[in-house]
Amino acid sequence: MRLITYSRAADADGAVTTVSADPTSDFLAGGTTEIDLLRQNVLTPRRLVDINELPLTGVDEAPDGGLRIGALARMSEVAASPLVRERLPVVAQALEAGASPQLRNMASMGGNLMQRVRCPYYRDAVSPCNRREPGTGCSAIEGFSRGHAVLGTSEHCIATHPSDVAVALAALDARVHTYGTKGEQAYGIDDFFLTPGHTPHREHPLEHGELITAIEVPSSPVARRSLYLKVRDRESYEFALVSAACALSLVDGTIADVRLALGGVATKPWRAHRAEGVLLGAAAETESFTEAARVELSDARPTAHNAFKTELAQRVIVRVLETLTANGRTS
Repeated sequence: MRLITYSRAADADGAVTTVSADPTSDFLAGGTTEIDLLRQNVLTPRRLVDINELPLTGVDEAPDGGLRIGALARMSEVAASPLVRERLPVVAQALEAGASPQLRNMASMGGNLMQRVRCPYYRDAVSPCNRREPGTGCSAIEGFSRGHAVLGTSEHCIATHPSDVAVALAALDARVHTYGTKGEQAYGIDDFFLTPGHTPHREHPLEHGELITAIEVPSSPVARRSLYLKVRDRESYEFALVSAACALSLVDGTIADVRLALGGVATKPWRAHRAEGVLLGAAAETESFTEAARVELSDARPTAHNAFKTELAQRVIVRVLETLTANGRTS
């Protein structure tokens, strides 16, 4: 048995002060990841600071017409929000594709972004893993790696980021707002998630005790025509083998604006900038979609077990683009 101290924070200042002062402490929100890892002895905090009483649960319209989503808003609440469903359908779809209804009712938006990788070698608390114990090695590189990444990998880690909604948020240029000992900060979502490089144990730029307070999605008319497509081994409660979040607008059969991000294939939610460059100004035709997908996956570094993901990702990109452009050539 390990002794764990539990306390409830009455305000953000108290939560940040308590956790920042103790390197063995963690925030506790929905607990859907934290408690699992505690039971598996992957995480071993000596103090949990419950932040559920903090007023960070709203889904509100921002002055620019975008949306500001509180970090403690539950996934199910955000997915059901009329504002989200109307303006950011890709976000609602990604949330509903993730986890089970029971977990979505508990899991917070901030916690979803901070969830740890689902690599079995990380979670068994025994195998060498550079994310869990830096410098011990990556068991997945020479081990079973069917679910692992083909983009953004390094010789130190090939684990995929598991979040669905983070992929949609990456496509829409969301910003993550935080509060810590240095005050308020804001991170572009592409900078919020780090590729492993030589420091795979650093998944985010946050300092210990820095608290996510909100997720801001800027106003973007193109987001109203958006789609999340997830391919997995089974329809219910399974992580993505490949997923794609896409938003686009068409003018006379030509792609006038496009946002594309991939999940299940990279060590972070993967903004497909190279594919976007091919698509922008191109005809909304399968030939253009196929070329964009080929270019985006040209740097893939698969293992023997996950080589299928390179082709599957290209097919998913083509499918999501075909689906979004099937109902008309102008917008």
